Amino acid sequence: MNLVTRHHELDERDAAQLILAIDRWLEREVKPVVKAYDHADRYPTPIVEQMKELGLFGATIGQGYGGLGLPARLYAEIVMRIAAVWMSITGIFNSHLMLALAIEKFGTEAQKQAWLPRLATGEVRGGLALTEPDAGTDLQAIRMTARRDGDHYVINGVKTWISNGIEGNCVALLVKTDPHAAQRHKGMSLFIAPKQAGFRVGRKLEKLGYKSIDSGELIFEDYRISADHLIGGVEGQGFYQATGGLELGRINVASRGVGIAEGALQLATEYAQIRKTFGKPICEHQAIQLKLGEMATRARAARLLTLDAAAAFDRGERCDMEAGMAKYFASEAALENSIESMRIHGAYGYSKEFDIERLYRDAPLTCIGEGTNEMQRIIIARQLIKRNPAS
Repeated sequence: MNLVTRHHELDERDAAQLILAIDRWLEREVKPVVKAYDHADRYPTPIVEQMKELGLFGATIGQGYGGLGLPARLYAEIVMRIAAVWMSITGIFNSHLMLALAIEKFGTEAQKQAWLPRLATGEVRGGLALTEPDAGTDLQAIRMTARRDGDHYVINGVKTWISNGIEGNCVALLVKTDPHAAQRHKGMSLFIAPKQAGFRVGRKLEKLGYKSIDSGELIFEDYRISADHLIGGVEGQGFYQATGGLELGRINVASRGVGIAEGALQLATEYAQIRKTFGKPICEHQAIQLKLGEMATRARAARLLTLDAAAAFDRGERCDMEAGMAKYFASEAALENSIESMRIHGAYGYSKEFDIERLYRDAPLTCIGEGTNEMQRIIIARQLIKRNPAS
């Protein structure tokens, strides 16, 4: 079912059909091959082609540019379902959609027309290139520079931990156009940077989990790009453009957390009814029931917090606090549920033959990605105080 070619608004029936298509695809195409790809840390090219057909690379891109234009709430539901089976592939299209969001939200109309239709189909795929070896959460500490040279810019520096950096062919690149700006964020700009001369991959970074999606080091050496690739056409806006999609990004990571928490719960629930000790299924032992009860509550609370944040985003409200709450709680729920599910599985939970070990390896990333959970708590507290000033 190629839904990317449909340009009318998705009603409830359309949404239900899309969810059904996702569920069928996961059951028929993804579940049978997850272990092979994950254990080999191999890029899932056939799965990526299928995601193109499902329209996932255009999920949140406006219909006027060939995308599905999905609301955040429906997008979150899709990510939850996919992450419950295999979190890695959600990163392949989410990082890509963050690139698209930067262009759609801040780009010139010419940039939107030139790039968004090709991003929506997956013809062009990429992500956000923000992080550097010495700059992660503190983006203002980046060192990559772009020097104006006539109608072009010349860019030099290194980015690291960039999703889709190897297999993709374009990134949104955060640089310093004015390294001496008194306020560091005002000296930053964001470029649409396709792969060409001067842009090369340094190495693939090995990870504990989150396998099969490429995380790369990107090296720019006298990378020359025309000035019309500067998003919005005005220097000094890059910091706001790069962080302008963080609310949706955090809703996405929260959705991944929900997926893992629910997936771990499902695996534990199934296994607890099959495994027997002392003459009865372990689900009849009170100790296991206590674990399952806590896991179910955590997963449910994480889902509701995430959908609440997505609904606020869809209403056009500021929702950094809600998105931060969802990301913080859902990622911790993913981590805790994966550990508890592994314990319920006993020795088999430590075996690579069972799916729970993958969820256990994938879960910690959700506590780090799109801002650490320590940072989320600070954001939540600051917004809480701002919204509730003392009388």
